[in-house]
Amino acid sequence: MSDHPIDAHVRFDTHPAHASAVTATLTGTHHRAAQALLAARGFENLDDHTMVLARIDHEEPYWAHQATHALHAEGITTEITPRLREAIGEEWTWANYPMHWLTRAEVREVSNAAQTIYDDIRHGRLIIHAHAHDGWTTVAIGTYLDGGTVALHGENHLRSIADRLESPAQALASFQRLHGDAVRPGPAPMTDIEQQTAQARTSLRSPDTAQAPAAPRIERVPSYEADPGDHEALLNDFFTENNDWEKHRTWYDNTTIANHESLTLRILFDHEAGPRNATWTLAVYESPVSERMWHMALTSTVPAPVLGTLLSALATEDAQDTALGTPIETTVTEVVRPLADVGWTSSVDGRWMRWTTEQGEVGVQFDAFAAHDPQLLDTWTLWAGPSINHPTWTIRASAYTPAGFLSALTGELAHGIGTRRTVSRTTAPSRQRTAALQPAAPQPHPSASRR
Repeated sequence: MSDHPIDAHVRFDTHPAHASAVTATLTGTHHRAAQALLAARGFENLDDHTMVLARIDHEEPYWAHQATHALHAEGITTEITPRLREAIGEEWTWANYPMHWLTRAEVREVSNAAQTIYDDIRHGRLIIHAHAHDGWTTVAIGTYLDGGTVALHGENHLRSIADRLESPAQALASFQRLHGDAVRPGPAPMTDIEQQTAQARTSLRSPDTAQAPAAPRIERVPSYEADPGDHEALLNDFFTENNDWEKHRTWYDNTTIANHESLTLRILFDHEAGPRNATWTLAVYESPVSERMWHMALTSTVPAPVLGTLLSALATEDAQDTALGTPIETTVTEVVRPLADVGWTSSVDGRWMRWTTEQGEVGVQFDAFAAHDPQLLDTWTLWAGPSINHPTWTIRASAYTPAGFLSALTGELAHGIGTRRTVSRTTAPSRQRTAALQPAAPQPHPSASRR
């Protein structure tokens, strides 16, 4: 501690409207000296005598405590309120933290590196050229003002420098090739945590959520995770764009029937079907008086891009070009080729062949037994969700469904992009209290965790 005390006093307390932020109230004739020291440690001015420390990693109590040591070394007196002292002493860890092998100190090191990146972006020291959503998290390309282009991966307390690159031009070209249509210019929109942190830095009051509800956020996702949208509107658009289809309503008014002018293609739309029941039923006949050749059923939760692909196929493909007479192996190969091209894994379980992503959140199933009976519906099942037994949505198709129709759908699952509306795309990760964190056994750490 300095031998010459400074006439400055700092009172640290918890933020009244933010769960982890810390306020500092400065008094004394030389309070600006304390102000300068705190600014160097992440505190920002709210007014001439109040500063706020608000971080995206929720580690404000720890860093406020470290700031008190720096102030003491300069002869500035400090006070910590009981509730902040309790927060400083609290042991906690992130719920579902992906790098579970790290000790508490190492977790703090990783999150502090993420905080540094966040601050560099916010203060203009790191210029973000473009960003994208890779299906799991946000990735970006940026260049520091003092030189050096970097690839960023992750959001909030998990954002890290994934790579250091030669030049902005080469980095952007590579980024565009890797992420394609998902690339957007400039930085990504603020996450909810970043918005809450910004609010804490500028006000000690809670935002008036009653008068200003959170606006839905639009995020780009694989088409199988997209919103279903308005299926009735899609059906109406289909009629508008295809004059060779005629619309009828049943006497009970809960069903719309669409007939093709050939009288061999029919769509039945159930306006009152539940989310697990067939809202759409497609049936195709060889002639107006024959038995149906193939049929398909879709739930109301099928994503709009997937449904749009099917409706486009109905308008352009030959629905009577059935798989009847084609070797099963040939049909299966054509249908799953788009999935094999992007690395979906295949498996066999008795009569069922399945293709899924590595994460298993979407899949295609072929029933070899049902393939020999044209009247069984579930020869093909396309689905997404926790599992095929508990799907978010399903499409079921019979044995003779044309390979062209099915491959259009599997191509959409493999390559398609859609949108999903969420009130909070990135909610504040929960913290878990723990009595004491024992140091983890030494293990090799990925380089990303040390940046």
